[in-house]
Amino acid sequence: MVGRNTTILCVRKDGKVVMAGDGQVSLGSSVVKGTAKKVRRLNENILVGFAGSTADALTLLERLERKLEEYPGQLMRACVELAKAWRSDKYLRRLEATMIVADAHHSFELTGNGDVLEPDHGAIGIGSGGSYALGQCHILLLLHC
Repeated sequence: MVGRNTTILCVRKDGKVVMAGDGQVSLGSSVVKGTAKKVRRLNENILVGFAGSTADALTLLERLERKLEEYPGQLMRACVELAKAWRSDKYLRRLEATMIVADAHHSFELTGNGDVLEPDHGAIGIGSGGSYALGQCHILLLLHC
């Protein structure tokens, strides 16, 4: 099950972006670690958060870095190219993870189905707790507008 026991939230408001995630790692029904780093900075401009298999997510992170080298300054294009490879490559297709990729201008959710989703309202939540965090985020954004 992709994203079980994980919450990653990315919020964009007033030209700023923040991403946060829990650190819980589960093995079956047991929590084996509570301090995993599920949000990473690729360079000074790009944040990546992931839910699902850690090894799979790190493999995808490496592939994203290569796409960003291939398409410098083009985050959307790099994400689309990664999603295309993820869906069509025999090896990558079996990876079970979901990613949020964000820079100062865009936030995207990437999935193994080939999805590259950009939110309408500046917030994305992934993992089993992502929808709950996203709901609370929308409430807070509405209250502070």
